[in-house]
Amino acid sequence: MPIKPKMSHLQTLLTTAAHPLPPIHHPTFASHFDSLLSSSRITLLGDGSHGTSQFYSARAEITKRLITHHGVTTIAIEADWPDAETIDRYIRQRPAPKPSSSSSASQPPFQRFPTWMWRNRETFDLIEWLRTYNASRPAAQQVGFYGLDLYSLGTSIRAVTDYLDRIDPAAGKEARRRYGCLQPWVEDPTAYGLASLRGMADCEKGVVDMLRDLLQRRLEYTELDPHDGEEYHSSQQNAYLVRDAERYYKAMYYSSAESWTLRDTHMVDTLRRVLRRKGPAGKAVVWAHNSHCGDARYTGMGRGGREVNIGQLCREQFGDGDGDGEVVLVGCGTHAGTVAAAREWDEKMEVMKVRPSREDSWEWLAHRTGVESFVWDLRGMKGNGELRELMERENRLERFIGVIYRPETERMSHYSEVDLLDQFDAYVWFDRTDAVQPLETGQPKTAMGTEETYPFGL
Repeated sequence: MPIKPKMSHLQTLLTTAAHPLPPIHHPTFASHFDSLLSSSRITLLGDGSHGTSQFYSARAEITKRLITHHGVTTIAIEADWPDAETIDRYIRQRPAPKPSSSSSASQPPFQRFPTWMWRNRETFDLIEWLRTYNASRPAAQQVGFYGLDLYSLGTSIRAVTDYLDRIDPAAGKEARRRYGCLQPWVEDPTAYGLASLRGMADCEKGVVDMLRDLLQRRLEYTELDPHDGEEYHSSQQNAYLVRDAERYYKAMYYSSAESWTLRDTHMVDTLRRVLRRKGPAGKAVVWAHNSHCGDARYTGMGRGGREVNIGQLCREQFGDGDGDGEVVLVGCGTHAGTVAAAREWDEKMEVMKVRPSREDSWEWLAHRTGVESFVWDLRGMKGNGELRELMERENRLERFIGVIYRPETERMSHYSEVDLLDQFDAYVWFDRTDAVQPLETGQPKTAMGTEETYPFGL
């Protein structure tokens, strides 16, 4: 009979601190997070990969609880604004504006790589729940769905020009002229960054002028908006996106740290604008990768101030910088199982086996608790002086799987040293996990009879 290795004192304390969780779809699952999240204005729910079913489903159940019991009315995700707005129109039954004569037919959302990141069964189920929830509530109490990312350069340009064509045709013509500088690169924005680096293109002035003019005419345009400013707000956000995307693609070629920081700063600025519109009582849930949701200052990426991320910026701008309840950062992790991912960018999705976690990782210590699913209340654990001291002594790794997974180079490709205790306020664990379920390419069938209107349909 094999002899079990002796458990270290740190391992014993971490095992004792693990709060076991019931199955995700058990009626009491999300209530286990009430003491951690009920007073939070902004809750960041991270995932250790972009293709793990349990991460999506757990975030969905926690989000529902925050909506029904704790006043959350904003869901903001690591996705582009125009894609998320299609979902927002669906769940709030907002009418789509009449397309201008120059606009192309609208496309279903989340069509670019990686489609499975949001076009999956787990997200579908949450969206259907949100539509049902919103249907019985007045507009002011409905939950909105928003995208924080900045990769929709071409779609956002079209959204701004279409809006202006409807409300101010002369301004629409001017927008088309100013944005025309970027048109050769909308299908491959990274080529714009290279052209800019070589001195062959510089579109900054036009996109900045366009945003400035739109902001200056806010009152005028809002008065003309039949939907209480919704369409103006969306157009404004698309104009911000074009400005920030232009800067981002230029930065990509001379500084990966600066481009990362520009992207996450854009996401937090977008969140701030959404919350400002919701009013002082607005509360939000953010869905993004652990690398965005955990505080960058306590990871290899952020040490020395090289890069910032959503978690750090939210703590600095909405909290006291150390986590005071206004902002709560939650991460998710796993030991082994399967994940939906690709081996290279723009390659086909595969369901891959996740290698068991390394023995020098935090995931290994979570696995060694022997608890199948649990949450560590890291903020509360800081009050245990002995545990805090032991954790702070550890130089341990954390695994980050995005839409790309390369098991053969996992240590170099997917692990980074972190201070888990300060990176997050809570850490949710699932020892073995499964890949997300990508949506079928045919039209989904729903119990609500929405086959023709569901925004994911092809």
